[in-house]
Amino acid sequence: MVGWYQDQIVPRLVDCACGARAIRRWRQRAAEGLAGSVVEIGFGSGPNVPFYPGDVSLVWAVEPSVVATGRAATRVENSPIPVEFVGLDARALALADESCDAALCTFTLCTVPDVALVLSEIRRVLRPGGRLHLLEHGLSPEGSVARWQRRLDPLERRVAGGCHLTREPLALVTEAGFVERWSEQRYAKGPKPWSYFTVAVAEKPLG
Repeated sequence: MVGWYQDQIVPRLVDCACGARAIRRWRQRAAEGLAGSVVEIGFGSGPNVPFYPGDVSLVWAVEPSVVATGRAATRVENSPIPVEFVGLDARALALADESCDAALCTFTLCTVPDVALVLSEIRRVLRPGGRLHLLEHGLSPEGSVARWQRRLDPLERRVAGGCHLTREPLALVTEAGFVERWSEQRYAKGPKPWSYFTVAVAEKPLG
Protein backbone atom coordinates (compact mmCIF):
# COMPACT_ATOMS: atom_id res chain seq x y z
CA MET A 1 0.00 0.00 0.00
CA VAL A 2 2.84 2.41 0.85
CA GLY A 3 4.52 1.76 -2.49
CA TRP A 4 1.25 2.28 -4.37
CA TYR A 5 0.60 5.52 -2.50
CA GLN A 6 4.09 6.84 -3.23
CA ASP A 7 4.02 5.77 -6.88
CA GLN A 8 0.46 6.68 -7.82
CA ILE A 9 -0.96 9.25 -5.39
CA VAL A 10 2.01 11.43 -4.43
CA PRO A 11 2.85 12.49 -8.03
CA ARG A 12 -0.76 13.59 -8.51
CA LEU A 13 -0.78 15.51 -5.23
CA VAL A 14 2.48 17.24 -6.13
CA ASP A 15 1.17 18.05 -9.60
CA CYS A 16 -1.90 19.66 -8.08
CA ALA A 17 -0.10 21.59 -5.34
CA CYS A 18 2.87 22.77 -7.42
CA GLY A 19 0.91 23.36 -10.60
CA ALA A 20 -1.47 25.91 -9.12
CA ARG A 21 -2.12 29.05 -11.15
CA ALA A 22 -0.62 31.27 -8.41
CA ILE A 23 2.74 29.51 -8.78
CA ARG A 24 3.06 30.04 -12.53
CA ARG A 25 4.58 33.50 -12.23
CA TRP A 26 7.17 32.08 -9.83
CA ARG A 27 8.05 29.43 -12.39
CA GLN A 28 8.34 32.05 -15.10
CA ARG A 29 10.70 34.07 -12.92
CA ALA A 30 12.87 31.02 -12.25
CA ALA A 31 13.14 30.21 -15.97
CA GLU A 32 14.12 33.74 -17.05
CA GLY A 33 17.55 33.83 -18.66
CA LEU A 34 17.84 30.12 -19.41
CA ALA A 35 19.67 29.46 -22.67
CA GLY A 36 21.37 26.65 -24.59
CA SER A 37 21.17 23.09 -23.32
CA VAL A 38 19.38 22.83 -19.97
CA VAL A 39 19.13 19.91 -17.57
CA GLU A 40 15.92 20.04 -15.57
CA ILE A 41 15.96 18.11 -12.31
CA GLY A 42 12.53 16.95 -11.14
CA PHE A 43 10.78 17.57 -14.45
CA GLY A 44 7.49 16.24 -13.08
CA SER A 45 4.54 16.68 -15.43
CA GLY A 46 6.33 19.48 -17.25
CA PRO A 47 4.82 22.59 -15.60
CA ASN A 48 7.89 24.65 -16.55
CA VAL A 49 7.66 23.84 -20.27
CA PRO A 50 5.50 26.91 -21.13
CA PHE A 51 8.11 29.17 -19.54
CA TYR A 52 11.26 28.02 -21.35
CA PRO A 53 12.77 31.06 -23.08
CA GLY A 54 13.30 30.90 -26.82
CA ASP A 55 17.08 30.84 -26.28
CA VAL A 56 16.83 27.31 -24.87
CA SER A 57 17.88 24.79 -27.52
CA LEU A 58 17.29 21.51 -25.69
CA VAL A 59 16.06 20.31 -22.29
CA TRP A 60 17.40 17.14 -20.69
CA ALA A 61 14.64 16.02 -18.31
CA VAL A 62 15.27 13.94 -15.19
CA GLU A 63 12.20 12.55 -13.42
CA PRO A 64 11.79 9.40 -11.28
CA SER A 65 7.99 9.13 -11.48
CA VAL A 66 6.43 7.21 -14.37
CA VAL A 67 3.06 8.76 -13.50
CA ALA A 68 4.51 12.27 -13.76
CA THR A 69 6.25 11.65 -17.08
CA GLY A 70 3.03 10.17 -18.45
CA ARG A 71 1.15 13.30 -17.46
CA ALA A 72 3.87 15.37 -19.15
CA ALA A 73 3.38 13.76 -22.56
CA THR A 74 1.10 16.41 -24.06
CA ARG A 75 3.26 19.30 -22.85
CA VAL A 76 6.39 17.67 -24.25
CA GLU A 77 4.72 16.91 -27.57
CA ASN A 78 3.52 20.51 -27.94
CA SER A 79 6.75 22.14 -26.78
CA PRO A 80 8.60 24.15 -29.45
CA ILE A 81 11.79 23.25 -27.57
CA PRO A 82 12.85 19.59 -27.70
CA VAL A 83 12.70 17.70 -24.42
CA GLU A 84 14.63 14.46 -23.94
CA PHE A 85 14.25 12.25 -20.86
CA VAL A 86 17.67 11.16 -19.66
CA GLY A 87 17.04 9.18 -16.50
CA LEU A 88 15.26 8.71 -13.22
CA ASP A 89 17.89 9.56 -10.64
CA ALA A 90 19.48 12.99 -10.25
CA ARG A 91 22.16 11.45 -8.04
CA ALA A 92 23.74 9.88 -11.15
CA LEU A 93 23.01 12.02 -14.19
CA ALA A 94 23.52 10.28 -17.55
CA LEU A 95 25.24 13.34 -18.98
CA ALA A 96 28.87 14.11 -19.71
CA ASP A 97 30.97 16.47 -17.63
CA GLU A 98 30.46 20.14 -18.52
CA SER A 99 27.86 19.26 -21.17
CA CYS A 100 25.06 21.63 -20.09
CA ASP A 101 24.78 25.40 -20.26
CA ALA A 102 22.26 25.69 -17.41
CA ALA A 103 20.16 23.74 -14.93
CA LEU A 104 16.62 24.22 -13.71
CA CYS A 105 15.30 22.86 -10.43
CA THR A 106 11.83 23.66 -9.10
CA PHE A 107 10.32 22.23 -5.90
CA THR A 108 12.83 19.38 -6.00
CA LEU A 109 15.66 20.10 -3.56
CA CYS A 110 13.08 19.77 -0.78
CA THR A 111 12.53 16.12 -1.70
CA VAL A 112 15.63 14.45 -3.15
CA PRO A 113 17.13 11.92 -0.69
CA ASP A 114 20.74 13.14 -0.97
CA VAL A 115 20.60 16.82 -1.84
CA ALA A 116 24.36 17.32 -1.61
CA LEU A 117 25.00 14.54 -4.13
CA VAL A 118 22.34 15.90 -6.49
CA LEU A 119 23.88 19.37 -6.40
CA SER A 120 27.32 17.84 -6.94
CA GLU A 121 26.01 16.10 -10.06
CA ILE A 122 24.43 19.31 -11.34
CA ARG A 123 27.73 21.10 -10.83
CA ARG A 124 29.56 18.30 -12.66
CA VAL A 125 27.44 18.52 -15.81
CA LEU A 126 27.39 22.33 -15.96
CA ARG A 127 30.08 24.09 -17.94
CA PRO A 128 32.17 26.63 -16.00
CA GLY A 129 30.03 29.75 -15.61
CA GLY A 130 26.86 27.71 -16.15
CA ARG A 131 23.95 28.72 -13.99
CA LEU A 132 21.52 26.84 -11.76
CA HIS A 133 18.04 28.38 -11.74
CA LEU A 134 15.90 27.29 -8.84
CA LEU A 135 12.52 27.74 -7.22
CA GLU A 136 12.03 26.05 -3.86
CA HIS A 137 10.08 26.28 -0.65
CA GLY A 138 11.94 26.03 2.63
CA LEU A 139 12.56 27.06 6.18
CA SER A 140 10.98 30.37 7.15
CA PRO A 141 13.06 33.03 8.93
CA GLU A 142 10.01 33.72 11.10
CA GLY A 143 10.52 31.88 14.38
CA SER A 144 6.92 30.86 15.01
CA VAL A 145 6.52 29.54 11.46
CA ALA A 146 9.84 27.68 11.61
CA ARG A 147 8.76 25.96 14.82
CA TRP A 148 5.61 24.72 13.11
CA GLN A 149 7.65 23.57 10.13
CA ARG A 150 9.88 21.49 12.38
CA ARG A 151 6.84 19.96 14.10
CA LEU A 152 5.18 19.17 10.77
CA ASP A 153 8.30 17.95 8.97
CA PRO A 154 8.10 14.25 9.94
CA LEU A 155 4.47 14.05 8.79
CA GLU A 156 5.26 16.00 5.62
CA ARG A 157 8.00 13.54 4.68
CA ARG A 158 5.64 10.60 5.11
CA VAL A 159 2.66 11.95 3.18
CA ALA A 160 4.49 14.00 0.51
CA GLY A 161 7.07 11.61 -0.86
CA GLY A 162 9.98 12.67 1.33
CA CYS A 163 9.41 16.42 1.04
CA HIS A 164 11.09 18.47 3.78
CA LEU A 165 9.75 21.75 5.11
CA THR A 166 12.99 22.72 6.81
CA ARG A 167 15.66 22.74 4.11
CA GLU A 168 17.32 26.05 3.23
CA PRO A 169 17.87 26.23 -0.56
CA LEU A 170 20.39 29.07 -0.68
CA ALA A 171 22.55 27.52 2.01
CA LEU A 172 22.48 24.18 0.20
CA VAL A 173 23.60 25.57 -3.16
CA THR A 174 26.37 27.70 -1.68
CA GLU A 175 27.61 24.74 0.38
CA ALA A 176 27.73 22.79 -2.90
CA GLY A 177 30.15 25.34 -4.36
CA PHE A 178 27.81 27.54 -6.38
CA VAL A 179 28.02 31.33 -6.24
CA GLU A 180 24.71 33.09 -5.73
CA ARG A 181 24.02 35.71 -8.41
CA TRP A 182 20.59 36.88 -7.31
CA SER A 183 17.75 35.66 -5.15
CA GLU A 184 14.34 36.63 -3.86
CA GLN A 185 12.77 35.11 -0.76
CA ARG A 186 9.28 35.80 0.51
CA TYR A 187 5.95 34.21 1.28
CA ALA A 188 3.73 33.15 -1.58
CA LYS A 189 -0.02 32.75 -1.19
CA GLY A 190 -0.99 29.88 1.07
CA PRO A 191 -0.29 28.49 4.54
CA LYS A 192 3.01 29.87 5.77
CA PRO A 193 4.73 26.55 6.63
CA TRP A 194 4.51 25.58 2.95
CA SER A 195 4.82 28.94 1.23
CA TYR A 196 8.16 30.54 2.09
CA PHE A 197 9.62 30.55 -1.42
CA THR A 198 13.11 31.11 -2.76
CA VAL A 199 13.71 31.92 -6.43
CA ALA A 200 17.36 32.30 -7.32
CA VAL A 201 20.18 31.89 -9.80
CA ALA A 202 23.56 30.51 -8.73
CA GLU A 203 26.65 30.04 -10.89
CA LYS A 204 29.29 27.36 -11.19
CA PRO A 205 32.62 29.18 -10.74
CA LEU A 206 34.90 29.54 -13.74
CA GLY A 207 37.95 28.26 -11.91
